[in-house]
Amino acid sequence: MGKVAKSNDGYQRGAYGALRALMHFIAAVQFTYAIYYDFRYVHFPPEMKRGPGGDFGGKLKFLTVWDAILQAVYFTICLLNDFIGTNEVAPKRMPLIRKVKDYTLAAFAFPVALNVGVTFWTLMAIDRELVFPKALDAVFPGWLNHVMHTNIVIFMVLEICTSFRQYPSRRAGLTGLGIFMSAYLGWLHVIHHFGGIWVYPVLEVLNMPQRIAFFAVSLAFCVGLYLLGEFFNNLIWTKELKQLKSATSAGGASKKSK
Repeated sequence: MGKVAKSNDGYQRGAYGALRALMHFIAAVQFTYAIYYDFRYVHFPPEMKRGPGGDFGGKLKFLTVWDAILQAVYFTICLLNDFIGTNEVAPKRMPLIRKVKDYTLAAFAFPVALNVGVTFWTLMAIDRELVFPKALDAVFPGWLNHVMHTNIVIFMVLEICTSFRQYPSRRAGLTGLGIFMSAYLGWLHVIHHFGGIWVYPVLEVLNMPQRIAFFAVSLAFCVGLYLLGEFFNNLIWTKELKQLKSATSAGGASKKSK
């Protein structure tokens, strides 16, 4: 147990902890400002709107905006945890904010960020008009585009590499992700019903069976990204996860002996 406690201190204190807190601060401010700027200053001219129902749902039509809000909330939680929680591998008592932080990354922040980033840049490489028409360059700054579609991935990778966490049970993690993505897919249909448009133009050319297949593949892709995050986390933190398992086993044995 002494070795575990010593290892814990290395993740909680000193220059390493300060740099991690700085990274959390930069990420939280960056994503919060990007959301503010998008809602406050980015306005599409009437000729770029898709019919009379194009305004329904506002900016919240887009998974990119959902994800930006998610990242801002997540990194704010990380920053709070740095000051009032703990980043130890095996704390004697796990604070609630740390539990929320660890679950949020596993179930939401990591898979959704990679889904948005990978999907966006893949479609941009194939045909940018499908996802980000060139006409948008005049109203949507390049730096904002990269914050919302590039930095989300960069900061998620940095986070998973610099902050230890034990992933939740796969059932618990995938349930949370499934609820989140199902809520968004349901929102797409609400927008289509009341606004008369599909948020993403690719859905306009698909018939019902094709759309069902598209949504099924999208959900499967998210599941794959969840499993990737779990694998990546366990690969990076193998030693610490073994320490946590040993500490948990020792604690359980101690309780039994009493």
